Amino acid sequence: MRVNDRPAKPATTISPGDQVRARVASGTRLVEVVRVIEKRVGPVDAAACFIDNTPKPPPESAAALPVAQRERGAGRPTKRDRRLMDRFRTDHQP
Repeated sequence: MRVNDRPAKPATTISPGDQVRARVASGTRLVEVVRVIEKRVGPVDAAACFIDNTPKPPPESAAALPVAQRERGAGRPTKRDRRLMDRFRTDHQP
């Protein structure tokens, strides 16, 4: 997580106008703080406190990313197989 392009800790104070960048499962989210709230509120109220500036992901076709498959009944992957699969995953991440 980064606030105004600086590394942030959980106790980092934010104020309106700050840019917050967070890594989530689907990629990186970029939001701008509009209003700071002091206590927990519902999701509708919380959504009004920030502007989501996350860039839209590029359109991908289903055939664009190859999928690693093993033969059925091939058993547990060997160490070599796991290394190949790990290399494959890191090379094909967005």
